[in-house]
Amino acid sequence: MQSSKKAINIWLFSVGFLVVFLVVFGGWVRLTRSGLSIVEWKVITGILPPLTQEAWEQEFADYQATPEFKIINQTMTLEDYEFIYYNEYIHRLVARLTGLIYVLPLFYFLWKGIIPWRKSGMYLLIGLGFAFQGFLGWYMVSSGLVDRPSVSHYRLTAHLLAALTLLALCFWAGLNNVYGTERPLDRPQRKSAQALAVLMVVVLVIQISYGGLVAGLKAGHASSTWPLMFGRLIPPGLLSYVEPWWKNLVEVPVTVHYVHRWFAFVVLTAVLLVYWVSRKKGFYTAVRSGILWMLGLVCLQITLGVSVIWFRVPVWLALVHQGTAITLLLAALFLNHRLRYAPLVAQKVTAVNPASAAAD
Repeated sequence: MQSSKKAINIWLFSVGFLVVFLVVFGGWVRLTRSGLSIVEWKVITGILPPLTQEAWEQEFADYQATPEFKIINQTMTLEDYEFIYYNEYIHRLVARLTGLIYVLPLFYFLWKGIIPWRKSGMYLLIGLGFAFQGFLGWYMVSSGLVDRPSVSHYRLTAHLLAALTLLALCFWAGLNNVYGTERPLDRPQRKSAQALAVLMVVVLVIQISYGGLVAGLKAGHASSTWPLMFGRLIPPGLLSYVEPWWKNLVEVPVTVHYVHRWFAFVVLTAVLLVYWVSRKKGFYTAVRSGILWMLGLVCLQITLGVSVIWFRVPVWLALVHQGTAITLLLAALFLNHRLRYAPLVAQKVTAVNPASAAAD
């Protein structure tokens, strides 16, 4: 039983690691403008790259018909094309392998009864999620092959959130296996902390979503100063570029950039609230350690975000910023799990001598 549990944990955390790699490498693909280099979705035959000079020339000819080549990369050579092709090819290949590494062991665990069918719901949902993510990836790429040299920022953000959902489900299932899911008896005492911790995750996901919109709109280049933007703390006209006003919040690069840079402090406030409540309730060390990690990571992430702005979005720094966001999400999930299942700190009990008590 213990060895089976260990095997499931290794499987889940390995898949989670690969998803993290895919998200970060996906950032590299985007920042190097490699994502539109493969213009067809060949689920089976696409496993192999072009193997002959003729095949390479055909792939390049297909790419030359895209808006990205016609508008941005008109001077690109075949050698340059091979670089961006392999970036996207590696991304798609690892995505395929990750799906197989998830699905094949799942079938084995179900067949052997290591994962009972009555408890298989989340695992099957994750498997379906991988299939949907493959479709969503192509749906995103296809938006940049018709009349625009970039993908839809909405589809890119959806692709990012779907990947992080898969990561979150794998991570949560792994935590369930490591720590168990026995609910403590003091559940009413921790409701406020749990509610705030869930709110913290919601706020963090909103901020990550805005990071996806910033990436899709290339809004990181909208301003290279902080805290001022165009010489103002609040630039004029943030909600008046387009109509209706709310579209500015999701479609105008300047406004999306502005929201993303300051919403980070909403995340910090949410983490501080959870920290205050968890200290007041006196949770176990795992909870206190988790919230301290969260505080440290949020401060680091804000510093990285400001640095990305100041240094005009260098690729390596943008990728570190993205990786830290993923780490923050995992830390938030860990904290939620511990707040849900970890017992409170045992109160110290002082022994009293009956004789001395009587004398008093």
